[in-house]
Amino acid sequence: MNPELALLLESIDEAFDRKSWHGPNLRGALRGVTCTTAQWRPAPGRHSIWELTLHCAYWKYVGRRRLTGEKRGSFPLQGSNFFPIPEESTEAAWKHSVNLLVAQHQDWRAAVTRATRLDARKIHLIRGVAAHDLYHAGQIQLLKRMQP
Repeated sequence: MNPELALLLESIDEAFDRKSWHGPNLRGALRGVTCTTAQWRPAPGRHSIWELTLHCAYWKYVGRRRLTGEKRGSFPLQGSNFFPIPEESTEAAWKHSVNLLVAQHQDWRAAVTRATRLDARKIHLIRGVAAHDLYHAGQIQLLKRMQP
């Protein structure tokens, strides 16, 4: 494997679900989060952990689409960017949302693995998706600590 690609994949893994020096990654930040915790908001109009989880899943989809040239329309939820918490907010619905994130990550990682001709634009995109995971992992950690 190309050393540059190997380094990018390592960054993706550390940001999502592999041990890293910086503390919790995105998957680690979601570990142990319940449906009740996931839907709590710090204030009206602010995002919940659940919304951030769906947001991260969506941007992995967008990253994959931009990397591969896929057409729009294959994301499992209607809309874009931020999605509402499902009306039926159950533990099963929460687990489904986390599983959606995991599935989108697996698809994203597979697309990066197959990437050829890593030009500056593609490298920027891949690094950006990893940074996006870490940014929202930090928000999720903060939201967990803020809850009463």
